[in-house]
Amino acid sequence: MNFILLLVVLLTAIAFVGIVIVLAKAISPRSYNAQKFEPYECGIPTRGKTWMQFRVGYYLFAILFLMFDVETVLLFPWAAIVRQTGVPALLGVLFFFLILVLGLAYAWRKGALEWK
Repeated sequence: MNFILLLVVLLTAIAFVGIVIVLAKAISPRSYNAQKFEPYECGIPTRGKTWMQFRVGYYLFAILFLMFDVETVLLFPWAAIVRQTGVPALLGVLFFFLILVLGLAYAWRKGALEWK
C-alpha cells in the first residue's frame, strides 16, 4: 500500500514538473538576434578569443574557500543545540576542528594559499 502511494506521489511530481517546463517553453518570450548569441562580459565587446584558460591557482583557491566555508556553515546547527548534546558531541566537533586545521595546514604547507 505504501509503495502505491509513493508511486502516485512520484508520478504526480514528475507530471507537475513536466507541465511547468512545457508551459514555460510555450509562453516565454523569444528574441532571436545576433547579439543574443554573443558572449556577455559586462557589456563591453571582447577583443581576441573569448574562451581563455585561467591559472589553476584560481580554481584551487576557490575550492579551498568553498570547502572551509561549507564546513563552517555546518557548525551553526551544532552551535544551536550545544547545551543539549553534551560532552560526546563536543569531542566530535573538536575532532572536526582538528581535521579542518590539519587540512588548512596541509594546504598552507603545499603553497596553495599563495599568489604567485
